[in-house]
Amino acid sequence: MSRRLLTNAGLATFADIEAPYGLVEGGAVALEDGLISWIGAERDLPPVFTGWQKEDLAGRLVTPGLIDCHTHVVFGGNRAREFEMRLEGATYEEVARAGGGIVSTVTSTRAASEEALLDQALPRVDALIAEGITTLEIKSGYGLDLATELRMLRTARKIGEVRPVRVRTSFLGAHALPPEYRDRADAYLDSVCIQALEAEHGAGLVDAVDGFCEGIAFSPAQIERVFKKATELNLPVKLHAEQLSDLGGAELAASYGALSADHLEYLGEKGVEALASSGSVAVLLPGAFYTLRETQLPPVDLLRAHEVPIALATDCNPGSSPLASLLLTLNMGCTLFRMTPEEALAGATREAARALGLSDRGTLEAGKRADLAIWDVSHPAELSYRIGFNPLKERIFGGAQ
Repeated sequence: MSRRLLTNAGLATFADIEAPYGLVEGGAVALEDGLISWIGAERDLPPVFTGWQKEDLAGRLVTPGLIDCHTHVVFGGNRAREFEMRLEGATYEEVARAGGGIVSTVTSTRAASEEALLDQALPRVDALIAEGITTLEIKSGYGLDLATELRMLRTARKIGEVRPVRVRTSFLGAHALPPEYRDRADAYLDSVCIQALEAEHGAGLVDAVDGFCEGIAFSPAQIERVFKKATELNLPVKLHAEQLSDLGGAELAASYGALSADHLEYLGEKGVEALASSGSVAVLLPGAFYTLRETQLPPVDLLRAHEVPIALATDCNPGSSPLASLLLTLNMGCTLFRMTPEEALAGATREAARALGLSDRGTLEAGKRADLAIWDVSHPAELSYRIGFNPLKERIFGGAQ
């Protein structure tokens, strides 16, 4: 039996507490067998826990373990040259239509073995873990053929075996068209994407189904074909939507009860209303906004007005968001999107858990998983305020260091 009693801490619980951040000062947390057994003000600690060995945190801050709910950390190669091209004036669409973008990563990923993909991904994953992340979403979508998509998701599952992090996988076969199917999107969906989804689901590799609904990718009608198959397989869906234009992707996603719609810079009020009705989470990705030097801000005020939950994620990928820091993402969410520090931190904990359909984590409450982060700070706003500084003191994963 594993037991820990953490005392003398500030607790950003993000639970149903009226204080900002769900903050409890002078708090204590009892951990037993990988779960939170009790949490609250230390003065209210029940006698049953008083005999446990105490670990005095000297006033440090405890939050839920961070959750990165949108990443593409498994891929081959890099796209540093495209970074140069964009600085020379090329747009994201121009790079993609010239054979760069996602397709260039497809070439490198297809050429990489499972071992090579794992070796390349682990440094990125380690950087995230070092910032207190305990749950990580990983997408496929850089294979665009059956063999490579399978290899990507096997690699994602392997990461959860070789590192102390919980991995959730998303099948992203509808990410882009491979060169051999250029201008034949429907044929690609029939011959590759949907068949790959069935195979990968059969192999137990898929937790959710994603797609890229955009002019340079797939139309809403094409995405709906993938979503229908996901529904047949009883898999939840999510969607890259309204990043470069408003095609109604968020409304489509909401009609399928999507876990989330992500990016959303061009989201209109109808899309916001649809997300509010479905309970889907709006996942904002400031790393891509920053890297692509976008100027169209996501409609944060509208999302707030309609009480749509907002999550933040790194979107760690080789092209549009080569970002492996969720702490920097929090700062970007505040600085670029004018989110509050409380919204930003909730977006990387409570709302990120919702975006993955996980109800057993994301807040500090009795019965939740004992995935915690202990920070050498006195107030939660410091986690969004600092730039390029990691104040993590200890990460607790399943009740253990």
